[in-house]
Amino acid sequence: MYHSVGDRTDDPYRITVTPERLDRQLHWLRRRGLRGVSVAELLAARAAGGGRDLVGLTFDDGYADFLDNALPLLERWGCTATLFVLPGRLGGDNAWDPLGPRKPLLTADGVRRAADAGVEIGSHGLTHVDLTRADDALLTAETAESRALLEELTGRAVTGFCYPYGTVDRRAVDAVRDAGYGYGCAIDPGRLNGPHVLPRVHVGQDDTAVRLFLKRRLHRLRRRPVEGL
Repeated sequence: MYHSVGDRTDDPYRITVTPERLDRQLHWLRRRGLRGVSVAELLAARAAGGGRDLVGLTFDDGYADFLDNALPLLERWGCTATLFVLPGRLGGDNAWDPLGPRKPLLTADGVRRAADAGVEIGSHGLTHVDLTRADDALLTAETAESRALLEELTGRAVTGFCYPYGTVDRRAVDAVRDAGYGYGCAIDPGRLNGPHVLPRVHVGQDDTAVRLFLKRRLHRLRRRPVEGL
């Protein structure tokens, strides 16, 4: 789970990695015979009985720096990824982060450019709200309406959803499934299980080769196998 790739001078939420660090992390994967792919590709490979050499890479929020800083490195190392964007904030910024700094988000054209480059586009909701606190109307907008907008924007099916803040409960999972998504990405879903609450591991600037090795091993120990995969 990545977010922004760029300048880390002011990074209170530790969501940013530098391009140099991402480059080394992708190199680390490739040296071990692993390849970063979109979540959709990973799930398809697992369903076919393969995919043991694949790692799902996700980038949350749809920061504008993805095109300039992340995409060239993904292409350099023969990787793809899933980019979770907010169709209700295209061309805006991360106003949901009270401490800032303000980071620009991709425009509609930027999202299309990423999709045309082979990046899977998924929904991160419409405007980045906590779905566990949303009323029924807002929950529908954040799930079903965001998917419809992204499919219209990209001309492609949108099958993946990512829960803002990583917060998820059964009601949110049901809304995502009912909206037609094939899978959903969480962080630590607790007792919830299944393809609509896939757990992920945060990757940050401090994740050197040793830390990546440990995170990969510990992830297998801490997470039970996802039912339905």
